[in-house]
Amino acid sequence: MWRKARRRLRSGPVYRWRYSGRTPERVLIAPPDLRLADPQIALEIYYGRFPLSGHLVETGGRSPFQIDVQNRGWLKTLHGFRWLRHMRAAGTELAAANARALVSDWIATHGGNISGVAWEPATTAKRIIAWLQHSSVVLQGAEFPFYRAYLKSLAVQIRYLRSVVKEMPDGKDRLRARIALAFAALSLPAPASALRGATRHLAEELDRQILPDGGHISRNPLTVMELLADLLPLRYTYANQAETPPPALINAVDRMLPALRFFRHEDGALARFNGMGATIHDRIAAILRHDDTEGAPLLHAPHSGYERLSMGGTTVIADTGVPPPIDVSNAAHAGCLSFEMSSGRQHFIVNCGVDTYGAAEFRPLARATAAHSTATLNDTSSARFNHSIRINDMDSPPLIGGPRHVPCRRTDQPGMQGFIASHDGYVARFSLYHERELSLSSGGNVLAGTDRFLRSSGAAARNNGRDLVTIRFHLHPDVDLFHDDEERLVLSAPNADRWVMSCEEVAPEIEESIYFAGLGGPRRSRQVVLAFKAFDLPEVHWQLTRTHIVDYPQKQ
Repeated sequence: MWRKARRRLRSGPVYRWRYSGRTPERVLIAPPDLRLADPQIALEIYYGRFPLSGHLVETGGRSPFQIDVQNRGWLKTLHGFRWLRHMRAAGTELAAANARALVSDWIATHGGNISGVAWEPATTAKRIIAWLQHSSVVLQGAEFPFYRAYLKSLAVQIRYLRSVVKEMPDGKDRLRARIALAFAALSLPAPASALRGATRHLAEELDRQILPDGGHISRNPLTVMELLADLLPLRYTYANQAETPPPALINAVDRMLPALRFFRHEDGALARFNGMGATIHDRIAAILRHDDTEGAPLLHAPHSGYERLSMGGTTVIADTGVPPPIDVSNAAHAGCLSFEMSSGRQHFIVNCGVDTYGAAEFRPLARATAAHSTATLNDTSSARFNHSIRINDMDSPPLIGGPRHVPCRRTDQPGMQGFIASHDGYVARFSLYHERELSLSSGGNVLAGTDRFLRSSGAAARNNGRDLVTIRFHLHPDVDLFHDDEERLVLSAPNADRWVMSCEEVAPEIEESIYFAGLGGPRRSRQVVLAFKAFDLPEVHWQLTRTHIVDYPQKQ
């Protein structure tokens, strides 16, 4: 509340005079943009159709900055101006004139009114980066009055962001603001002291937010990808300006690129943990083209709280970490000890993921423990979400409570990879620990799992039979289920391996599920469920065994 009050003060008339000052004479360099561009979208925008943030708005010939749109995600994307890259990709004078007209509309409508979505610090940081990266297309053929107005508005935004960055909530938005200020110090004429200050603050933020294994403090794989899309161009901009990048920037990028590979399945998609939804594969590929790391991805990310098993084309990625700090937990999930499994390029066991651009009311469902391939006790999530309106006005409520201790140890042996981890998320309510042991062996053909439910003393659970355990294995929508001649449950997909699922103690049941992370939105799917009482079965063993189909296509 104090941070919000200070931000409101800085956007009011008392502070506004502090954002005036000298206007830069020119843009020294336009930093590169690694995000994918589509000239067809530039054409759509020219005709007044703005497909932004999964939402299409037709302006009917009016300025998009003067129409009333209720979709907050669309508005933030509009005012962030990252869509300028599509105009640059079009490479035509018409696209450049349209980009210039839209920027001019924004300056006239919002440039002198520091309020609303347009001037939220996170959106302002994105806009500063976009205006600098695509200044060449915006200023192409521009007359002097527009050129001057553009640079003047850019300078005001930079001074405003420099004033409010300290009051921004912790997380990627604050780091991106520091990135934007470093871009500005490199791309515009500025005293050496401004660049030194921007570099120092950036280094401090990187050292604090980027973990030693390359993950982000939010534990969101998507955040690693998004930050790399800004940090890589920033590293090149330092070099192009003959400035030495701070060691913190070089080290952060060198750690984050392997971390991004850690979260990838064989088909290139990122594992769906803690806010990750659908993967845009070309975007990942564009970033990893700058990765000079050789060899296989790491198997152990202890600081981020994840484990990876990889053998014979089978990949297993598991969440073995505590929830992130509450300030950066607005996208975090209650998915401790959940896992995903892919075989070749086909995903079999998944978490439900999130629908990034869908209705906000469905996101709490996607974040609950039941939406993950792990165990729940009494249909209760292992962590809670704060829905209090008094202290939370954000798009997603922060995660509170949850596991505090998640010990994990690797059990790798020759020909086998595995780990054992446990969490105490249910101890306060049900006095039970959940322990999960996973091992991948036989050349990646066998994934064996054991789930245990123990009291703190290590003794088997005894609670008068009241504690209902539900172990869920959510299936990718492309996976089919059937019983073979031996009445075994078989998981199959077109042109992919088949996996037989077995559990001696509990008969697997099939229930409906929903896969939120589809590229086209949520899709119906199914889940395999093992349901039992902790009193009856304190330990359950299950196994997935791969069997190859005869016409399985060989990799080229």
